Amino acid sequence: MDFLKSGLKTVLGAPEPGHQPSGAEIVERLVDRVNNSTLLEDRRDACRALKAMSRTYRVEVGAQGMDTLKQVLELDRADNETINYALDTLNNVMSPTQFEEEETNPRVPLNIGEQFTEMFIKDHHNIQLVLDLLDEYDFRVRLSAVQLLTSLLTNRPKDIQEIILVKPMGVSKMMDLLGDTREVIRNETLLLLIKLTKGNANIQKIVAFENAFDRLFEIVSTEGYSDGGIIVEDCLLLMLNLLKNNSSNINFFKEGSYIQKMLPMFNTPDESEEAGWSPQKVSNVHCMLLIVRTLVSPSNSAQIISSCQKIMKNVGLLDALCNILMSSGVPADILTETINTVGEAVRGDVTNQEFLGNVMAPSNPPRPAIVVLLMSMVNEKQPFSLRCAVLYCFQCYLYHNEMSQAGLVQTLLPSSSDMSSLTSGQLLCGGLFSSDVLSNWFSAVALMHGLIDNPAQKEQLLRVLLATNIGSSPVSLLHQCTLLLQQTTKLKSKVGLLMLLCTWLSYCPAAVAGFLRTNAVSWLVAQTCSAEHDDNEYLLQGLSAFLLAICIHFNDDTVDNYSKESLRQLLTKRIGVEVLTSKLCEVSRHELYNVAAKHPQLRAKLPADVLIDYEFCRLFKLLESVVVQSLSERRPENGAGSPATERASPEDGTLQQYKTLIRQQDACLQELRQEQQALVQENQNLKASLNDSLSAISHLKDENTLLRAQMSAATAIPSQAPPPPTLDDSRVQEYEAKLQGLSAEVTRLSGELKASQEGQKAMAEELEKIKKDQDDLLELLADQDIKLNDYKMRLLSLGHPVEDELAGPAPAPTPGAGPAHAQLS
Repeated sequence: MDFLKSGLKTVLGAPEPGHQPSGAEIVERLVDRVNNSTLLEDRRDACRALKAMSRTYRVEVGAQGMDTLKQVLELDRADNETINYALDTLNNVMSPTQFEEEETNPRVPLNIGEQFTEMFIKDHHNIQLVLDLLDEYDFRVRLSAVQLLTSLLTNRPKDIQEIILVKPMGVSKMMDLLGDTREVIRNETLLLLIKLTKGNANIQKIVAFENAFDRLFEIVSTEGYSDGGIIVEDCLLLMLNLLKNNSSNINFFKEGSYIQKMLPMFNTPDESEEAGWSPQKVSNVHCMLLIVRTLVSPSNSAQIISSCQKIMKNVGLLDALCNILMSSGVPADILTETINTVGEAVRGDVTNQEFLGNVMAPSNPPRPAIVVLLMSMVNEKQPFSLRCAVLYCFQCYLYHNEMSQAGLVQTLLPSSSDMSSLTSGQLLCGGLFSSDVLSNWFSAVALMHGLIDNPAQKEQLLRVLLATNIGSSPVSLLHQCTLLLQQTTKLKSKVGLLMLLCTWLSYCPAAVAGFLRTNAVSWLVAQTCSAEHDDNEYLLQGLSAFLLAICIHFNDDTVDNYSKESLRQLLTKRIGVEVLTSKLCEVSRHELYNVAAKHPQLRAKLPADVLIDYEFCRLFKLLESVVVQSLSERRPENGAGSPATERASPEDGTLQQYKTLIRQQDACLQELRQEQQALVQENQNLKASLNDSLSAISHLKDENTLLRAQMSAATAIPSQAPPPPTLDDSRVQEYEAKLQGLSAEVTRLSGELKASQEGQKAMAEELEKIKKDQDDLLELLADQDIKLNDYKMRLLSLGHPVEDELAGPAPAPTPGAGPAHAQLS
């Protein structure tokens, strides 16, 4: 600190006797020195002093010196030392973190760096100045420029990305730094590119086509692959940014033969090695697993997924992943992520699924890897995340694979094979009826996935018999599931069993008949009519209603007491079609339903989040409207109606009422459209006023920041000293009054804008409702018209006179024809 003071004395000269200058005064003099000094050495010394003060007096340096420092970057390019001081000072001013020197100063806002960044980037030319400095080979200048860009991206990522995107060679200048032989600059550039590429597909494409993958794999190789340090992790994080949600870059990565370059990353450490899995190795391998999953993510197109899966199998990557899966000593989080990755690498690919099915665990006796994984899933002592990963992997193993599904069901059927060996079916049945609630849910969902889109296996599963007590006859799996559903008091168990039964019974009349014979309908009706009123109870009521509706829609009328029509009448009498329909709607309203419907993988952080499965959401979405329609259907009565009834059905009065109503609604529709246009215009005017006010406030805020910095300098001056001539209290008060007035105006305009938008919304809803009513009336009108013409033509053909100008002349009576009423009957 003494050195700093002596340096400042050298630059500023000795202070006047009895007067100690404040920090703001010192900053003001230093800025004046930079602006007015003719000697380069003087400007350099002043920049050095500003850098030294920028951590303690960030607000003052930023407010008074930002424009001056920008001029230094532009005019003093020939002197690297001065440029370096200016860059470091700007970096301190816009630092996203708080300095230790500022922690005791409550006047400094936490987001002061972001505020100064916003001021700095208003002129896009300032970013170009920093980008141009990347061309300087001087170590300090290049490093400081990279660090400044990183700070800017941290504070305002979207704005900086858009600015750099339109700057010529902006991205290329940064990519060139990856080849810098000085590791510090290369490493800082990696951090810069990670921030630059996050969430911007256009920049991601540019970086990828600048040979980013080649350069990154070179660095990873040089650093030692997964055994390397944090630089390997940074390279992998940048790769992940480039590939995530970017199909163009994934294709480029796939076609550039980069998938096989990932193989050395998955070399598992030898058990005899003392180092084993270091924390950094865990991080490196975890990042690489995320990259593999990005290539085969279910959110990608089917073509990309399929081609990546085939390459992974052909180059041995799937084999390497399975080796990690079956290795001992693998950390739990790596094992969990590897299970998820293997699942997505085989999902929907029959060859890869068959490969996984043939993998054997090095146990004694040897067991299939699938069986070992399921043992972990139904073991309540295993970590929750690991159990969820096994379920997802097993679902992927069964996905769109009838052979895998048949193999699962076959393990539950009596056979001549060795019954002493544990099978996947036995494990799932054990989990289904265990005392652990999570095991119940996991097993029910796993069995459900063995039946999806496979009616043959649904019928096969009806043959599964379970031995209950010694000496008693075995009962079917379906009967046992139904019995457990009625007996259990656990929410997860009920939901899991209901999802299993809904999937099992859909598109399988034989399963519906078997379920109806268990006499569980009355329990389902009681569950649907339950008076409980929380979200989970609403979900149970909706699932019970869904299962009842499935029993109607897929009913083949083979069970005497529960034919389709008798069930429909029972539900209409006991529950009511409207109530049953509203109960069904409760399923898709549940919060966890909407979470589960977004992604095939179960994204649960806690056991409480485990409730609904993705594939069940798809089934429910597919069948909801279909089964609702079945509930309201009625069988046509035998025989035709009486002639009098048929003649009286088309009434001209009713037809006229419909036409009048449609005309009224047309007029109302026109009024609503006019009101909507007026509201849209008002909305646009309010937005324009709001933008003008926000722009004025932004300008005033900048000036206010500068004035406050000057005020802080004034308050630090001893009371006997006269106020500096640059400070004008009345001006500050004037600006603050303007600022408050504009803020109030913005609040008012925002309120009006919000009210206007809500009135738009209400009008749109009313408009949509009227359109729907009009469409319904038009359909009724068309039906009435068709029936009216049909009846008139039939009467004409029977020789009955019709007084209607549209009917035309009546045809001559057919010889030998009887009375009209006899013909109709």
